[in-house]
Amino acid sequence: MCVEALPPPSGRLTRRGVLAGAAALAGTMAAATPAAAGPAGRDTPPHAARNTSGGATRGGSLVIRGGTLLDPATGEVTENGVVVIRNGTVHASGPRGSVTVPRDADVLDADGRWVLPGLVDAHIHLSTAAEARDALRRGATSARSGSTSFYQDVAVRELARHSPELAPRLTAAGIFVTPDLGETVLADPDLTPLARLKDGVRSAEALRRVVEVNIARGADVIKTRVNERAGLPEQDPLVQVYSHEQLSEIVTAARRRGKGVLCHSYSEQGCHDAVTAGIRSLEHGAFVGERTLSEMRRRGTYFTPTLTAIAGLAQSTDPVLAERGRTYLPVLKRAVLAAHELGVPLAAGTDSSGGTVRPIGREVGLMRAAGLPALDAIRTATTGAARLLGLERTAGRLTRGFAGDAILVDGDPLADVTVLERPVRVVRAGIAL
Repeated sequence: MCVEALPPPSGRLTRRGVLAGAAALAGTMAAATPAAAGPAGRDTPPHAARNTSGGATRGGSLVIRGGTLLDPATGEVTENGVVVIRNGTVHASGPRGSVTVPRDADVLDADGRWVLPGLVDAHIHLSTAAEARDALRRGATSARSGSTSFYQDVAVRELARHSPELAPRLTAAGIFVTPDLGETVLADPDLTPLARLKDGVRSAEALRRVVEVNIARGADVIKTRVNERAGLPEQDPLVQVYSHEQLSEIVTAARRRGKGVLCHSYSEQGCHDAVTAGIRSLEHGAFVGERTLSEMRRRGTYFTPTLTAIAGLAQSTDPVLAERGRTYLPVLKRAVLAAHELGVPLAAGTDSSGGTVRPIGREVGLMRAAGLPALDAIRTATTGAARLLGLERTAGRLTRGFAGDAILVDGDPLADVTVLERPVRVVRAGIAL
């Protein structure tokens, strides 16, 4: 409950100004360059290619030659394939001999290797430039933020637009809509009035405030929760922190500005409340039940189980967390398989945070271990996750018009998906890393 009415958010901060401030926090001033503000064709270098999220991307030109290409959308395998990337975008792909190779192009030899589109991590916390580079080199060429404390993900998104070799293409979530903002209340001056709220961010007015500030700061999606955290031993992840009505308030505020909501969830009741409130994707969801999965299929709600994070709990030195991980992981694997069999769309996400970036290929391996066929497991980190992020015409395939993002792996991922955990080379927007 509010002690007194909250003043309206101020209009003193321009979007360009807040992006520059966020960029400084992440260690780069990329967002403050002229290209960040200029429309297509103005203040943009002639060689730059436009990306779907509105920023200028400096792309490279490259030919990937000689590998075995896998198209996750169709399952088609092309031996001795060629991918031609111009200005960061796929110009052509197909069997060697059917594709014209520019004479002056740089060539990446893929003989003996498999070539796939760059992978998509649909739930990751990137707070530094170093974490962004690490995620990219581990195969995630596109990603969706699971929130940051001080809008660092907004800066990482801008960094990726201008220097694609330094970061994945990123969908930013801004700050977590959660009852206790903690130090995050200092992330923006317009959040500071929330510090005086006796019960935290719970009233309709306070919930709307956090959503509105996030969107003003440039967030692409909104992240909230319905349950407590699994990664803190003092919390019980089955305890519900927001009601159906509160979740609906968040979803409505986000939809009003054209944004979707991802929701941290664990208990069946919490999952059901979140899904019926209209969220876009359910995160974690260990104890999601059949009634909620059926509702998700009907609504087209995505399931991002973050198996990697739950498996990580089982390796914890804290006995409470280790037991939690061992208990939750098999339950979550069964939920993933049930979701797949029902036709619920799945997206792969590692939930990496705190400076430790896990390879997105590990999540694909756990999807496979949960019972998904290899190709379907691969789709959760390519075409499926790309649709969730609104990148279905940009990421997830290596065909004409798609982003020139690729990974090269030693081995057949259809026979052993774990090869995706160890990409030999990563290409981002036509730049071989």
